[in-house]
Amino acid sequence: METILGTDIISVINNAEIYCAKENIEIKLVHKLPDELLETISERSKELPTLYFVSVTLLKRRLKNGCFLMTQGTKVIGHIFAHEHHVKGHSVFERSSLWVNRDFRNYNLGLLLMSRMTELYTDKFLISIAQTPKVHHYNELLGMTHVRLAEMSKVLVDELEKIGKLRDELNYKYFVNPCFESEIRELK
Repeated sequence: METILGTDIISVINNAEIYCAKENIEIKLVHKLPDELLETISERSKELPTLYFVSVTLLKRRLKNGCFLMTQGTKVIGHIFAHEHHVKGHSVFERSSLWVNRDFRNYNLGLLLMSRMTELYTDKFLISIAQTPKVHHYNELLGMTHVRLAEMSKVLVDELEKIGKLRDELNYKYFVNPCFESEIRELK
């Protein structure tokens, strides 16, 4: 079992859930959000270098696939979206726009959000494209596999390039869930 500071991942996630319960933090899977909140998320993505810019229009499209929203009362303290890409007739879901309010970042809430989204897409092709080493580590803890562009089918690489998701492998890493990893070279 993978560990964070000597504790297994299941315990870390359970502790994050206990923290949420104690602090009256709710996590909901949503498919609709008010435009004002979407505008805030869009602006945040423009201002933070760790987030890839996302317009309100794109956020609305992503909402159809689900967003785990973390709230404390009326205050949004975290979110993660799923963005659907179409690659030669296959749906590839990308975990995206992960954000946790700075005041709540020492409680593994980002890992909890990533875990929920990963679990939701267990039986689908799920990819995470990340720059931050901490997110890379979390991806590994959640059972995702790092894949290099050379390990992907040419069709997938071409599609990623068309939709603007082809990144510099020195700065960005691709992680896929077991369902996707088993077919990533075959995707045609």
